[in-house]
Formats: sequence, C-alpha cells, structure tokens
Amino acid sequence: MNRRESSWLTGLLLFYVAASFLHFAHNAEYLGDYPNLPAWITRTAVYLAWAGLALLGILGFVLYRKGRQLTGLLLLGLYAAFGFDGLLHYTRAPVDAHTGAMNFTIWFEVVAAAVLLFAVVLAVVKRALGGADRAPTTESGI
Repeated sequence: MNRRESSWLTGLLLFYVAASFLHFAHNAEYLGDYPNLPAWITRTAVYLAWAGLALLGILGFVLYRKGRQLTGLLLLGLYAAFGFDGLLHYTRAPVDAHTGAMNFTIWFEVVAAAVLLFAVVLAVVKRALGGADRAPTTESGI
C-alpha cells in the first residue's frame, strides 16, 4: 500500500465524515425548518441514515487498508457519491428558501464529497494504469 496515498485518503475521508455529520446533524436538529421535507422524515431517521452511510465509508476504508484496495476504493467512491444527495434539498425548494447555515452545510458536504471522490477516482485510475504499489523492476527483467 502506498503510504502517501493512504495518508491522503485518511485525511480526506475524515474531512468528508465531519462535513457529512455537520450537514446531517443540522438536518436532524432543524428538521422542521428545512423547506418542504416530507413529514415522515424524523430526527432519529436522519441520524440513522448518516450512521449507515458512514459505516459504508468505514467498511470501504477498512477493506482498502487490509489489502482489498480496489473493493475498498469502490466503496469509498460510493460513499463519497452519496455526498451529492444533499443537493436534492434544492429540488424541494430553491437556494434562497434555505438559511445561510442550511446552504453552508449542504455545500460543505458536497465539496468534501467531491474532493474525496476525486482522490478515489485518481487512486482507481492509477491502479488501472498499473502505477500503484508496483515493485521496481530492472530493464533486464531480473
């Protein structure tokens, strides 16, 4: 495993986990203030949804660290992609119908997700091109 890559992914994963929690916690605590959310969404359901998604990210990271790198990266990518779901708030009401704090937490999560997803895609492409974790070889093949 490439230590530099692992350090970057660790930091970006923690950054996204924090941004995601901030957004979900804000959703949960101010649920009634978010415009046009369905009545069936509860505070508990919001926290449980966050925990379930976070477990997906943690599972991906554990698999990555345990040597199942491609599987782990794909799960991390899926976890990061869920960070764009916050934009669905804007299908229920326009940006100006949300408070500054609502918009901040939505966009903070989206940006953090985008950065993590970009790093994951780079790591997958690096592997696809044969550039990850390859042992150096000599020109003679020995």
